Amino acid sequence: MSKKIFLFLLIGTLLVSCANTKQVVAESYNTDFSPEQIEMIMSGESNEPMRVFKINNTQDSILLRTKSETLRVDPNDPVLKRFVDRLYSTVRDSMSLGAGIAAPQVGILKNIIWVQRFDKENLPFEVYLNPKITSFSTMKQDCMEGCLSIPNRRDTTKTRAYAIMFEYDKMDNTHATEMVEAFTAVIVQHEVDHLNGILYLDHLEKETKDVTHQ
Repeated sequence: MSKKIFLFLLIGTLLVSCANTKQVVAESYNTDFSPEQIEMIMSGESNEPMRVFKINNTQDSILLRTKSETLRVDPNDPVLKRFVDRLYSTVRDSMSLGAGIAAPQVGILKNIIWVQRFDKENLPFEVYLNPKITSFSTMKQDCMEGCLSIPNRRDTTKTRAYAIMFEYDKMDNTHATEMVEAFTAVIVQHEVDHLNGILYLDHLEKETKDVTHQ
């Protein structure tokens, strides 16, 4: 057997072995996350921020434009707990300091968002699993928006609903529905957009087209 053939077979064996190992690890966690997602999530501690995906990176941009998946909520899932903690650490990191973040922004295509509640005392952050906006007010609001995935830019959007109804799952696997208004409503709309592969820049583009065709 030639050295080239031997090396080819060895590399192939190692790749298969690595893939099998990842699958075994995934199954051992009994989680809804893929082996690749588990590797990304469990590679850091709960208080360790994750890398924020940016639109000026081609591969990052492709993922940010991809629709996320519904999550099977298991309160005992250690991967889910670790991810929720790391996602919070990311949005509160000194390099980010955002008012909200969605799972796709760190490369995980699952329906999870953190939102800062400017409508509550002490402005707490809350996590929502599988959030879905069920109704939008006809009244709109102008709002200055920025995004952790869009570096060095802020713009005023004019199409955000002033109030919304949305429903979501909690970490204890209970379900809730509530109405939010004003800036908090904008944050929820912004983050749910991320779960559908939509960026706030898309709203600006739509506004420009609407004005042009008037």
